[in-house]
Amino acid sequence: MFIRYKNDGKGRSVPVAKIYTQKEHPITNSQIDKDALWAIRKIQQAGGEAYIVGGAIRDMLLGRRPKDFDIATSLSPRQVQRLFWNARIIGRRFRIVHLFFSGKIIEVTTFRSDEENFEDGRNNLYGTIEQDARRRDFSINSLYYNPSNGQLLDFNDAMADFRHRTIRSLIPLSYTFSEDPVRMIRALKYQATTGFDLKRDVRKAIKKNAENIETCSTSRLTEELAKILASGCSYDILMNLRRYGLLQFILPCWSMYASIDAVRESLKALDAKVMAVKGEGGAVSKEEQIYAFIKPLLVIDNAQDASADELFHEAFRQAKVLISPMTPPNYELEKAVDMVLQDLGLRRSKPKRSAEARAPKKKPNTLGRKSAANEELSVVPAKKRRKRRKKGKGERIAVPEEPKTLAEEHDL
Repeated sequence: MFIRYKNDGKGRSVPVAKIYTQKEHPITNSQIDKDALWAIRKIQQAGGEAYIVGGAIRDMLLGRRPKDFDIATSLSPRQVQRLFWNARIIGRRFRIVHLFFSGKIIEVTTFRSDEENFEDGRNNLYGTIEQDARRRDFSINSLYYNPSNGQLLDFNDAMADFRHRTIRSLIPLSYTFSEDPVRMIRALKYQATTGFDLKRDVRKAIKKNAENIETCSTSRLTEELAKILASGCSYDILMNLRRYGLLQFILPCWSMYASIDAVRESLKALDAKVMAVKGEGGAVSKEEQIYAFIKPLLVIDNAQDASADELFHEAFRQAKVLISPMTPPNYELEKAVDMVLQDLGLRRSKPKRSAEARAPKKKPNTLGRKSAANEELSVVPAKKRRKRRKKGKGERIAVPEEPKTLAEEHDL
């Protein structure tokens, strides 16, 4: 292990990070998405710093396969955008870059500064990697991995938290959950998915700030609920939310029935299915997740006296009330309700298409490449242009050859 130092402005060298070599941690480049490796190499070749950060590092240290790979860099969003033609800058509060590939997006963020006052809400200031590490939400998400030399940078003693299996907040608890209440959901989600313990001060802060979750937009909470149902730990996470007093604000109606045995068994069955399908490299569909979430609580009476269409409309109404104020796409909820009816041997004659289903389909994403991995992380020089003489005339016309690799196509 090495120690990284910096000058404190008074001529003294002070330690700022522990650097673990490739032999001192289990992460290898073979575990990392090849397009993320390619993007990092391209940024580093342009003179910038670039690291794999966040949940991907956490998952790899726990021996799991990451779903997403995020990159942190010293380059500004505009500089990153100039390097990649398939890049788009998004965000207002803090601008980030999305690199579009077929079937995935790689997120690139610029190092954030911690010099601004936490409480003034200004987060669009850029800084150094040391400052960026101090702005991470929890210590287990604050490690930086450099694929070019295999070094793992630890600015917050995060590796000690991994050894002690604890989750610690890096942002002051007097501010962090009021700035972004969704962090409370994430803390409880990490507790369930990692098996780590929350520090006592974090637990107290969550209970104290639970009602702040009401200030979050329903779209953000809906997105978090979707992640919970797809995590394979939905039972533990939702019970944690209930124990700490958040569930009543997120799902006021559903939370009243969370203690029913049928509800708990349905969530446990969903988790078992998600984990089994993940092990095979697949995923459980959104409608199946919603189906497991609402099935035990739908009451369908007079099944023999009413038509399937009438029963569907009643069940759909109940489902909307149960999950309110969450707003998943209507077509996913409709499919989930249809699955409940099919369990009773009922099937709508001609299911009506929702507004989302009737809407014109979006054009395929033409921003992303299929993959950059075939470039083998090297810069391939463009082929010389081939010239030919147009028949019957003396002028020469330049005809470019077709690019043979994605690197050529990307850099033309």
